[in-house]
Amino acid sequence: MWLPFKGLTRKSQAEAFMSLEGAIAAHRFGLGARPGEIEAASGSPRAWLMGQLDSAPPQPQPLEGQPFQSSAALVPEVLQYRKMSADQKKLLEVFKAYLQLYVREMGARFALGFTTDKPFAERLVWFWTNHFTVSAQNPRDIMFAGAFEREAIRPNINGRFEDLLLAVVRHPAMLLYLDNAQSLGPDSMAGLVTGKGLNENLGRELMELHTLGVDGGYTQADVIAMAKLLTGWSLDASGSGTGFQYYPARHEPGPIVLRGKTYPGGEEGGIAAIKDLAHDPATARHIARKFAVHFIADNPSSASVERLQKNFLQSGGDLRALAETAVNDPAAWKPDSGKMRSPVEYVTASMRLVGWPRTTLADDKDKQVKGIMAATRLMGEFPLAAPSPKGWPDQSDAWSGPDAVLNRIEWARELGSRLPNGFDAVAVGESGLGPLLRPPTRAAMSKAASSGEAIALLLASPEFQRR
Repeated sequence: MWLPFKGLTRKSQAEAFMSLEGAIAAHRFGLGARPGEIEAASGSPRAWLMGQLDSAPPQPQPLEGQPFQSSAALVPEVLQYRKMSADQKKLLEVFKAYLQLYVREMGARFALGFTTDKPFAERLVWFWTNHFTVSAQNPRDIMFAGAFEREAIRPNINGRFEDLLLAVVRHPAMLLYLDNAQSLGPDSMAGLVTGKGLNENLGRELMELHTLGVDGGYTQADVIAMAKLLTGWSLDASGSGTGFQYYPARHEPGPIVLRGKTYPGGEEGGIAAIKDLAHDPATARHIARKFAVHFIADNPSSASVERLQKNFLQSGGDLRALAETAVNDPAAWKPDSGKMRSPVEYVTASMRLVGWPRTTLADDKDKQVKGIMAATRLMGEFPLAAPSPKGWPDQSDAWSGPDAVLNRIEWARELGSRLPNGFDAVAVGESGLGPLLRPPTRAAMSKAASSGEAIALLLASPEFQRR
């Protein structure tokens, strides 16, 4: 059940200090303001943001049921699942269980986004998870999607890019998603015995999407070379460790030339190649542009991109330093440069606005989150379920079409209809947007026939649709 808003009264809000930069910090760099958040950010917005990166971001916690399993514990189950192809009924039952696990993981992820007091850290998690896309649309990845973010992304957003990259490439989710778990060197012992060979997917996407970029100066021969360097990188069937295992008998023997440099055989050659990619100037340029597009503008200035690129190179890929460079970019603090919120960002900002959760009962919270998740899916986006390795788009025009906006308005009306009598929508708007709330929106809300209609007007407003 939804309870009345218990944030600031109009009088106390008027007395509170809410700066424009505090509001921008909460919305552009954060996930939308929780009650009192703009005030907390307003004293020193940049320090408020960077203080969230002093430790690793929190992990999602199950809304109900058992704790989430590690990838290492899940690998043996997946390998057993792959042997069930002849028993379609059993296969379906197991798949449903994996789907249920994925839904539980994503429910916890949504709930954390609604409530976290480290919204900038959480947004960085979302950025890097989308950059290194794995997708539950691939049935083999359904049970690993949540673990991928928990294990490979969250612990590394404040560290070095090369460590994040290695953690991602070696994670079972990525090895399965891009088919490297079964890739064999054509001249390896396993390749010669089975007649099976190389899979190029991970080698290609590692360079095209994760590091150098599509124009980063590599050839098809380099794709093949990178794929050979990654042969033998697969899953650990023992259920221990991290879920990753290197198998020498599957690895392409001998030295391998990648982009003009010769790497030794064995696991060490692959690690060395990945570290070189992590520090390449083309990688710095590719990451800098994506970072600027996400945090600054759909079409960031060359100056913004160059600042980020320079920092990436000079710091050796220090991701905390990269985030601080974005936070200190003057262009990021212009009120008129906002980006359209994606569906996940939109519902998250909405729930933060109204102060979710509205109940302390676990079952009720789980039910609420599942309803919000279903609405998000209808709006066209769902976490860790992108249609391709490119991830979800990060440009406003991908989310601003007439049908997409109509779906948001309908959801906003439904949300408004569930609010109780006495819900002060105008006070919520003033607290949640602060100086970003435009006079026309406030005036329209004041004239609304009900608090539900007023909150729907707020959520449909341009200043809320964008961040």
